[in-house]
Amino acid sequence: MAAYKEILFELEDGIAVLTLNLPDSRNPISGKTIIGEIEDVCHRVRYDDEVSVLILTGAGKAFSAGGNVKDMKRRGAEFSGGAMRLQEEAYRRGIQRIPLALDAVDVPIIAAVNGAAIGAGCDLTMMCDLRIASTHAKFGETFLNLGLIPGDGGSWYLTRQIGYQRAAEMTFTARIVDAEEALQIGMVLKVVPPEQLMPECMELARTIAAKPPRQLRLAKRLLKQSMRSSLADFLDLCALGNGAAQQTEDHMEGVTALLEKRAPKFVGQ
Repeated sequence: MAAYKEILFELEDGIAVLTLNLPDSRNPISGKTIIGEIEDVCHRVRYDDEVSVLILTGAGKAFSAGGNVKDMKRRGAEFSGGAMRLQEEAYRRGIQRIPLALDAVDVPIIAAVNGAAIGAGCDLTMMCDLRIASTHAKFGETFLNLGLIPGDGGSWYLTRQIGYQRAAEMTFTARIVDAEEALQIGMVLKVVPPEQLMPECMELARTIAAKPPRQLRLAKRLLKQSMRSSLADFLDLCALGNGAAQQTEDHMEGVTALLEKRAPKFVGQ
């Protein structure tokens, strides 16, 4: 297992946990090292058939403050004087690798939002399939406060999660949303006390991980494909996917277990 410098990675019983581990600086995700490490975990999870769920959280009091403001100051001086192309490439080769890596992960991703998720940190939670928040969690699409826009693609995710009007209000005002409001507007699935956050996420992850692994990955692919397909094309994919699923041992195990009134034992075959 790879040794990481700025994240922690654990894997047990089909559940992987990625922890952003720069608590002293509130877990920024804009540095080359942490971007590469997140990308590496996404690749491992995608191609490891033993993994059924990925949980993403932050160490310390914050989930993620997004970009490192001190680095922004340094880069501003570095790229001043008409070096716009260099900045564009810095986004493509830097933080934009995170949404592309997460988008390629075909197991469910749960964000355990333990604290402030600001800027790119807020966007990172929106890139996950499910979000459970601590009562200490806060969310902010705060790029305009720094004279920026969401360069990590956050607007693409936020509008899909909470609708255009609410996403526009959060973006244009750059105000902070607390956990309870986040629940009300659909940013998170549930809000729990801090000490219950990881147990709650693990319970959900175990429920998901108990499902047939191949069909679980296919179900996630279909959910994502549904947002960019016509109905006719999507129905073709559903027919193709279920045609394959019905040939598996896990399908027959699920049917047999239901008829025998017992819990199924799926094996990924």
